[in-house]
Amino acid sequence: MAFVQLAEGELHYQLDGPEGAPVLVLSNSLGTDLHMWDAQVAAFTEHFRVLRFDTRGHGKSLVTPGPYSIEQLGHDVLALLDALHIERAHFCGLSMGGLIGQWLGINAGQRLHKLVVCNTAAKIGDPSVWNPRIETVLRDGPPAMVALRDASIARWFTPDFAEANPAAAKKITDMLAATSPEGYAANCAAVRDADFRGQLSSIKVPLLVVTGTEDAVTPPSGGHFIQEHVQGAEYTEFYAAHLSNVQAGAAFSERVLAFLSGH
Repeated sequence: MAFVQLAEGELHYQLDGPEGAPVLVLSNSLGTDLHMWDAQVAAFTEHFRVLRFDTRGHGKSLVTPGPYSIEQLGHDVLALLDALHIERAHFCGLSMGGLIGQWLGINAGQRLHKLVVCNTAAKIGDPSVWNPRIETVLRDGPPAMVALRDASIARWFTPDFAEANPAAAKKITDMLAATSPEGYAANCAAVRDADFRGQLSSIKVPLLVVTGTEDAVTPPSGGHFIQEHVQGAEYTEFYAAHLSNVQAGAAFSERVLAFLSGH
């Protein structure tokens, strides 16, 4: 188990793949950990040194008092790259990870080769969505995380996928139940407050936007908005709900690899 020491605590990460290969950073969604990307690792490590990490407040990483900001989480990524002496990397983030990717593209493009943002938007939801969830989680603690887990299957996967792949769906949703309530609430605030709609045009690195046709959390319209505001951005849509990397599996991996490899 590997950790990088930040000023306030430890950030948990995992490196897979050949040393010396280009680095690809994978950034998890709200309420999951680095194992959200397990289905991609075999394919990605054929071409890249894959760096996964638990976002602050998730998994085995530090949980500090909230609220957090996407800027703060973006600086955590830069600190991780610095600690591992990685000057530039590809970055692929989903949902909240996609917000972190947008922040990096806007503010630290010189650290990126190419950027992939999945199942995300320049602004996700509004305070009427996030504030009651934050309040409930902070008030009720772990039981609230279990309730969120049970409700998340319908948001994260289409009914046919959840029914046909119960073990895969359970593996991902169990991550939510195991997440620190304080960390989850602090990250909800980061997502609530992020709004990159006016800054997207400053992203100059090659960008791929991935969406899910059935994604009710971040519908394809949000992905189209990003694509339209970033010059030269590519767009791909899969039959999936919110976690397209899990539901689309190999097809997701192939599309991302084709983009990163320039094919």
